[in-house]
Amino acid sequence: MNIKGFSSAAVSAGIRYTGRLDLGLIYSTTPAVTAGVFTTNQVKAAPLLIDMERLKQGRAQAILVNSGCANACTGAQGMEAALATSALLSSSLGIPDEMVLVSSTGVIGEQLNVDAFSSSMDRLVAELDEEKFEEVAHAIMTTDTVSKTVYRTVTIGEHEVNFMGMAKGAGMIMPNMATMLSFVVTDAQISFPELQESLRQATDRTFNRITVDGDTSTNDMVIAMANGTAANEWIDEENPAGRQVFQDTLEDVLKELALKIVSDGEGASKCITVRVCGAKEETEAEQMARTVANSNLVKTAFFGEDANWGRIIAAMGRSGVRFDPDRVDIAFGDVVLVRDGLAVGKEAEAAASEILKQKNIAVRIDLKDGAGCEEIYTCDFSLDYVRINADYRS
Repeated sequence: MNIKGFSSAAVSAGIRYTGRLDLGLIYSTTPAVTAGVFTTNQVKAAPLLIDMERLKQGRAQAILVNSGCANACTGAQGMEAALATSALLSSSLGIPDEMVLVSSTGVIGEQLNVDAFSSSMDRLVAELDEEKFEEVAHAIMTTDTVSKTVYRTVTIGEHEVNFMGMAKGAGMIMPNMATMLSFVVTDAQISFPELQESLRQATDRTFNRITVDGDTSTNDMVIAMANGTAANEWIDEENPAGRQVFQDTLEDVLKELALKIVSDGEGASKCITVRVCGAKEETEAEQMARTVANSNLVKTAFFGEDANWGRIIAAMGRSGVRFDPDRVDIAFGDVVLVRDGLAVGKEAEAAASEILKQKNIAVRIDLKDGAGCEEIYTCDFSLDYVRINADYRS
């Protein structure tokens, strides 16, 4: 699938390694309505600081993204380098510099190799093509084992509207908006306030509900560009029906990307949904689900395929959410392990252990104390997670 007015390209620039795609470009031939959501980490990489300022205008034409170097914690030199790469691209494309967004992922604390950008920029622009979205998705990978892309087509009013989304991330994942980047392009015609709010809501329901290891990166960002070529009726405050279709589709795209990140978690062998219901408030349900999902003991038990529900209820107890342990039910899939705070029995535990052999697992917790219900998505911890992160800079 391609979207009229958008093109992309990726090249091997040698930013950190040789012989692999590491520099990508997404380009709109006309200024596109553009929104962004960024990490809440107090330590923010130079590209984020630039993009947060530039997106105050609500428009952009290009995203320049590299892997191999995060350009974070690099001081004034890092900011100068990010601005220099932006200037190189704007000059090569012939567009205003403030219409360029920059993004980086990789090792923190190392200076960006600007020479690699300058020697590759004209080649990158020359490679622009409507069919190279997948190549950009490969160029932004770090410890990812697979690229992550999603495509959708929906009807808004009488017009067909297309979406393409990509993401990278496998470790340092708990975005709070991991090392996570996501870019979405659409031909929808939408106002900036509506796009920004839709992106914020969709991010909160998707990327902000995943955790691989509980770490929040310095470089997390989600950028959405809408160039309006679908010519649908304007999605704004006067078009609630169109806004809802757009919102639902964007959230669907981001959720699929978010689950791809969890499934590709560093060393992960299982994708786990932790669902807490029966809480007094949704915020409490989310808080408890997140505590369980981030528990190292819970995650290692899933890797070992051990139906150790005691680790789950212990995590619940330190979540900060008040509940009655004597009313709690815990189930793995359809197998209830705990009813009213007590173990159901060895037969149920054996059946639950069989469920833990599956790739996709659901943990269902019922507090029986209200209508609050939320989900968090996570993965198991394996021996490979330690190996990957012990050797990350080598």
